[in-house]
Amino acid sequence: MAIMSTKKVGGEYGEVRANIDIQSLTSYLEKNLVGLKTPLEVKQFKSNPTYFLTDANKKRYVLRKKPAGQLLSQTAHQVDREYTVLNALHKYNLRPSTSPEKRVPVPEPYLLCEDDSVIGTAFYVMEFLDGRIFTDVRLLDLPDKDRKEILLASVHALSKLSSVDPDDVGLSKFGPSTPYFPRQIKAFTRISEAQAAAVDVDTKKPVGKVPHYDAMIKWYYSHLPDESKFGQRRIVHGDYKLDNMVFHPTENRVIGILDWELCTLGSPLADFANLTQPWTIDSRHVKPYNLPTDSVRAFKNNTSKEVPIKLEEMEKLYCQLMNYEFPIKELVFVRSWNMFRGAVISQGIAARAARRQASSENPEIYAKSIALFSDMSRRILEDEGIKVELDSKL
Repeated sequence: MAIMSTKKVGGEYGEVRANIDIQSLTSYLEKNLVGLKTPLEVKQFKSNPTYFLTDANKKRYVLRKKPAGQLLSQTAHQVDREYTVLNALHKYNLRPSTSPEKRVPVPEPYLLCEDDSVIGTAFYVMEFLDGRIFTDVRLLDLPDKDRKEILLASVHALSKLSSVDPDDVGLSKFGPSTPYFPRQIKAFTRISEAQAAAVDVDTKKPVGKVPHYDAMIKWYYSHLPDESKFGQRRIVHGDYKLDNMVFHPTENRVIGILDWELCTLGSPLADFANLTQPWTIDSRHVKPYNLPTDSVRAFKNNTSKEVPIKLEEMEKLYCQLMNYEFPIKELVFVRSWNMFRGAVISQGIAARAARRQASSENPEIYAKSIALFSDMSRRILEDEGIKVELDSKL
């Protein structure tokens, strides 16, 4: 997703926006989380549904829970999967055979609770990482040297994740063994159709289909990349981007990758395409959609100081670390699909807002972005001389 905050450093939290039984939570954690001392203070991050916990000893924790209510997607907010992958990677990092340069930066998971009676839905608790979260990929408040180092550090962290063999860390059954992108298209097709049918509580109008949905899905199925060129299946984060990473307080290195909601097994190209998405968007194509100023970062054909690093530098480093040939021709497909996938994710937020299930402060931004991301998915192909036969109407 390319929807951004204008703030430089994130991780902000505030009062709890959704109902949560703090007394029940405190009682459960007191019995099951070693070292926790009550009473417990609970705040809520902007990321839904994530909570910031502080115990009586001022030790801080992060709680991720499944949202309340019936979800349109059965694969969304599976906190047990998030916990499973974090636990596997944490154990991998602790192995004597795992050298420091190979350790995947993740927070330590403490416990998983699948008992809905505690706070209404399943949740897990993990380590709070004290560091920097950059919510604006431009990094304008930093020196140019730091801006480059931070983006290159994000590529290094991704290469560490993409180099882990799922079979070696107990994740062989974490995802299917079949090719990733056909699975993605099938899954998001099913999800999008359910979301399109979601009806607004007040207006009684459905959210509706993603623009050019049928034409784009047809094209993707007809032009699938050869995934075997990039080795065996790997752990895919699913939403790998700058503001889902915690950086060291003073050093330009990643100490934690967050928000594993969409994790699975598949092609590592998917995460690299997501990380570099702003470099595939042209600001001239964003303006007609009347999104809030600076809500979408657009670095393509942008020669201003806004761009922290050239896309070519990031891709060359990625290829070097992963032993891939530069340039990666298959990234055209992957970047287009990633953008279209963004349209479906935005549609999902709009659908949850229509059903009054979204606690995001600005769900309308995502509603407007559905058409934008669909348009960008087509333009990425057109810029490479690829023509998609569109349906006659949106």
